Amino acid sequence: MALFLIFCRIGGCVLTMPGFSSARVPAVLRVFISAALSLSIMPVLWDTVYPAVRTSNATYIGFIFSESLIGVMFGMLARLYTLGLQFAASTVAMMIGYTQPSASDIFEDGQESALSGFIIFAGMMILFMLDFHHLVFRGLIDSYTSMPFGGVMQMRSTLISFTDTLSTTFSIMLRLSSPFLIYGLLFNVAIGFINKLAPQIPVYFISTPYLLFGGLFLFYFSVAAMISQFGQSFTSVFMGQ
Repeated sequence: MALFLIFCRIGGCVLTMPGFSSARVPAVLRVFISAALSLSIMPVLWDTVYPAVRTSNATYIGFIFSESLIGVMFGMLARLYTLGLQFAASTVAMMIGYTQPSASDIFEDGQESALSGFIIFAGMMILFMLDFHHLVFRGLIDSYTSMPFGGVMQMRSTLISFTDTLSTTFSIMLRLSSPFLIYGLLFNVAIGFINKLAPQIPVYFISTPYLLFGGLFLFYFSVAAMISQFGQSFTSVFMGQ
């Protein structure tokens, strides 16, 4: 019983955690990952979980619900950050005119542009190289101290954590995509003036190659710093620093 309740918290995190929660990862593989992690950390948490299971008056269904909810919360905190990257990547692709859906979505069964798919894949690869999953699982294990087994989940602090994560993520993604936002704004303003001066010229068809060339040129020089800052900012966002 104690092992299954540990599995509920770990499994809830794996269910929503970026990378593991992708539609490309089979559900059976997620179950095996959750089971392996639960078995590996059970000796560490045995003295904390087993006495609480024996002495608590709560129902078994209540335990399952509360533990799964805590795990889902931790996974969603990390997932919100990667969803922010997906939003920033779509914004970058839109600003430089590279919006043709020619690639598969990494997270879900959908279509997205090749440029945004490249940014998302590079960001996820950097996160795994920086062992972000170790940080999430370490925080999940430490949560047995801040959110003890069998206790009542503090919804107010949970909502505060979500709003802080959303606010910080939005500011970071806005900073990462700001060069492309400024580039797209200035380019379209210039094209608008040209269209006013010479309305008989098909400005849209003439300007699209230049918009794409300049955007890809800017992307070539900024993608390394963009992905690097994304990876380095995850710890501060997830830990709420």
